[in-house]
Amino acid sequence: MNFRIIPTLSYSLLMTQFAGCMVGPDYTKPSTGFPDTYKEVKGWKQAQPPEEFIPDKWWEIFKNPELNKLEEQVNSANQSIAQAESQYKMSQSLVQSATAAYFPTANATATTNRFRAASGQSVAVSGVKYLFGGVLSAAWAPDLFGGLRRQVESNTATAQSRAATLHALRLTNQATLAQSYFQLRTLDTQMKLFNETVASYEKNLTIIKNRYAAGVAAKSDIVQAETQLESARAQAINLGIQRAQLEHAIAVLIGKAPAELTIEVGPLNTPVPPIPVSIPSKLLERRPDIAVAERAAAAANAQIGVAKAAYFPNLNLAASDGQQSTLLQNVVTQGARYWALGPAAMAIPLFDGGARSAVLQNSIDSYDASVAGYRQAVLTSFQQVEDNLAALRILEEEIKVQNKATEAAHQAVQLTTNQYEAGTVSYLNVIVNQAAALTNDITAVNLQGQRLSAAVLLVKALGGGWDTSDLPTKEQAGGSIKWSQFLPVPLNMPSQK
Repeated sequence: MNFRIIPTLSYSLLMTQFAGCMVGPDYTKPSTGFPDTYKEVKGWKQAQPPEEFIPDKWWEIFKNPELNKLEEQVNSANQSIAQAESQYKMSQSLVQSATAAYFPTANATATTNRFRAASGQSVAVSGVKYLFGGVLSAAWAPDLFGGLRRQVESNTATAQSRAATLHALRLTNQATLAQSYFQLRTLDTQMKLFNETVASYEKNLTIIKNRYAAGVAAKSDIVQAETQLESARAQAINLGIQRAQLEHAIAVLIGKAPAELTIEVGPLNTPVPPIPVSIPSKLLERRPDIAVAERAAAAANAQIGVAKAAYFPNLNLAASDGQQSTLLQNVVTQGARYWALGPAAMAIPLFDGGARSAVLQNSIDSYDASVAGYRQAVLTSFQQVEDNLAALRILEEEIKVQNKATEAAHQAVQLTTNQYEAGTVSYLNVIVNQAAALTNDITAVNLQGQRLSAAVLLVKALGGGWDTSDLPTKEQAGGSIKWSQFLPVPLNMPSQK
């Protein structure tokens, strides 16, 4: 069987497609205004030696080996990231699907008929007969006005947006793990404070009981000391709930069941590192969430072209070549051959009740919404950087003042304890000052944990170690295409995880 399509005709049609016009606006990145510098950056301690950007493994700037070990597991085992990776691959498949529409489609059809001619008619063949046939057919719709090319453009931008979403999710999970880890260490330090306080209260209770036995202390002093001791024990136990929940959250972030992870109690001894803060104009290149919004605007812009292309005629070309025979074995060798060029059809839209107009307006409104979303993402990014720069600066000042308050509270405890032992004040004065000292100790630890958390959030607000150069190119966004994909049946069925 011969299937012949004139090469010159095929070539000219392909050239017509790619040389055709593309309706719809060409994309330009939406304009945004940004300041020359950050308001809160004054007095900020930069990294020494100066570094322009945060490293890819940004958590290593905290120089905490245990945190490093946990962070490395986020990329390899976190299931939310695995889901985002699959969604990115899905978007690559959509790019390939849209690109496939550039090419003609071909089909092979085999037919068989068993028939008998109507009685009373003069026919060349009488009785019950078979008719076998085979046909190769091809059809092609050239992209004269760029509708397909705009769709590919839109799907490509969507794939790039999904890739940026993957990076944004990875950064979010990394930052959440770091925050959870420092919160856990904050609780460990608080529990250590409570344990030391409980030991001190137990010692005080023993002394008071001895004083009571000697007749120099009242029974009420013993009751007050016991109340204070048991209250401190209860607060220490309550911290265990929060610690357990944080440990469970960290386990899930690294793709493990809570039963599979145990983090030993440890100190909060990680210093806040100097973080390189680049100029605001660079922030647009460093934040994956901004890239998500910008690529979404590009995809929406291309959809305007798709909607406009619907106003123009569609051209469909077809050709077929086949043979027929009453004997199956003769279909290929001796069958009656026939061929056809066509039908060639051009569909010109005339009336659709305003459907195309509504789709076009929808695409324009969608683009406007995407641009507003992009600009809002930029504004939010500036706010987050400013917030955490201010938090780090103010917390540093607050910690200095708090340390003085903590030192004064401990001095007050020592003074009132001496006065109580001398019999000049009641034990209630001692309890009040001890409670104040414990509160100040806990506040100091909390401030240290808050400052570490603010440092993590600042790194996240600056985009971590990401850059727009990490986005896939237009070619990469379409994924890798293997020659086996053009076969009528897959050589290897895709595997499922």
